[in-house]
Amino acid sequence: MQQSNTIVEFRQQVYRHAFTRARDAQFELIDALLLSPVIRSYPELSLSPAFRRQWPSLYKAVETGRQDTPWLKAYLAQQVPAEGLVILPLDATAWPHPQARTLEDRQYVYSPTRAAHKQSIVVGHPYSILAWSAVPGSSWALPLSIERVPSSETDVQVGVRQVQAFCQRRDAGLRKTLHMVVADGKYGNHHFLGALRGQPCGVLVRLRRDRVLYGPPGPYQGRGRPRVHGKRFAFKEPESWDDPDAEWEGEDDRWGQIRVRRWDHLHARQDAQTVFSVVLVEVHRARKNPAAPLWLGYLHPETAEHAQPALEELWRGYEARWPVEPGIRFRKQFLYWTLPRFQSTGACDRWTTLVTIAQWQLWWARDVVQDAPLPWQPCQSALTPERTRQSLGALFQQIGTPARPPRPRGKSPGWPRGRPRTRPQRHRVVRKGKKARAGP
Repeated sequence: MQQSNTIVEFRQQVYRHAFTRARDAQFELIDALLLSPVIRSYPELSLSPAFRRQWPSLYKAVETGRQDTPWLKAYLAQQVPAEGLVILPLDATAWPHPQARTLEDRQYVYSPTRAAHKQSIVVGHPYSILAWSAVPGSSWALPLSIERVPSSETDVQVGVRQVQAFCQRRDAGLRKTLHMVVADGKYGNHHFLGALRGQPCGVLVRLRRDRVLYGPPGPYQGRGRPRVHGKRFAFKEPESWDDPDAEWEGEDDRWGQIRVRRWDHLHARQDAQTVFSVVLVEVHRARKNPAAPLWLGYLHPETAEHAQPALEELWRGYEARWPVEPGIRFRKQFLYWTLPRFQSTGACDRWTTLVTIAQWQLWWARDVVQDAPLPWQPCQSALTPERTRQSLGALFQQIGTPARPPRPRGKSPGWPRGRPRTRPQRHRVVRKGKKARAGP
């Protein structure tokens, strides 16, 4: 009953505060997205019984609707429990728009595929996602902030801004428990770590295996300019390593024998002011040919009221980053995030917000709905996002919707006579640093 009240309260709060124009159409669009079967195009959402309006209202909801995004981000930040170690994965993904020449600021974006070389470049918009890993090892990664990356900025710059904004919204919760931002190798550089120095959250990033760092410079010798860098620490040269400041060994069902070592007080050559710890993770050590080692960089908050996490917590923390990847895939495949073909970046961003709200509703409904597997599907005790969405119908029928029914207003007068029609402006694809034509 408590969980049922939670999702009802969440829906009421979002309905009242998240939308400032076209509130009812946007809210019904979310319900239609959650309750519709497989669709092939965006207008098919209007066929859902949950959407009581005509199909043009689908486009009106995202084209002319307005949203209070700052309020929504602050409200979602409050939903993260302040207990245990809070893992916040940071990642980026692409929304392909290969033929949308009327969309401005399209870029050449890396998008991984299942091709032989596992690399592809698409034309579209990159998005940066800061999420909360609610259940490590599952696909429950709830977005806290999703921002489109403009061509004038990089994924790292937008990610830094998202983390800083989250820390401001979550100030009280940060003092109760350690929040750790976890990111992959793209963010393992001085641009990211240096910009987050002094923030009240920890930062754990993957580092390249060929990095060279430096220790503290030591005391001043009395002659010449004071040294900036100390002893060299090269990842590929074990002879350059000192004894680790901490070490842990253990067993894991998946990773076999594990050894984790940590060296403190290191910095990059480009930024001697940002001092962090380096963590070396070695797995499957009993094998004849063990996996390549994993190098991590950890930046502990300078003003933290919490002790530095244990080595096992750091290793498990990076492993808990994984849910963001199936979470992104779920948004695209089952919540149809990248299916619509809008003609403005504003509509793309508003649709992105609606998909985020839908994803959070699934989280609050997971313990309320009863599993409704298809004949060929096994029962699940802990429902995945896909299975929760599959079982939502009975719950939504029970709790209803706060959206008001539509009011018929007659037929539209149509295009005014004598008003000229203008061709939508075409935009070139932007290459980082310079512009390039999108083609003919």
